[in-house]
Amino acid sequence: MALLSAPDLDEVRDVARAPEGPWQTVVWNDPVNLMSYVTHVFKEYFGFPQATAEKLMLAVHHEGHAVVAEGAREQMELHVRAMHDYGLWATLRREPR
Repeated sequence: MALLSAPDLDEVRDVARAPEGPWQTVVWNDPVNLMSYVTHVFKEYFGFPQATAEKLMLAVHHEGHAVVAEGAREQMELHVRAMHDYGLWATLRREPR
């Protein structure tokens, strides 16, 4: 029967500092903005082609929200702020795994 050795108590492991996953900018449906305006914002701010902007706008309209960008937290925070500046409802979230 093999004996297990005691753990090295000088070894420090911080599992809470595991690498973070990508972050997302989520735009939510609201009762104020027209679908054409939301499409315009997606084209103007993100540079999406018309078809992509319309697809994302329809997801916002029909599903209640759409993920419009993914990446580093700082960049997604800037996108959320920009969406607020355009008058859209947007939040930041960590990508579900």
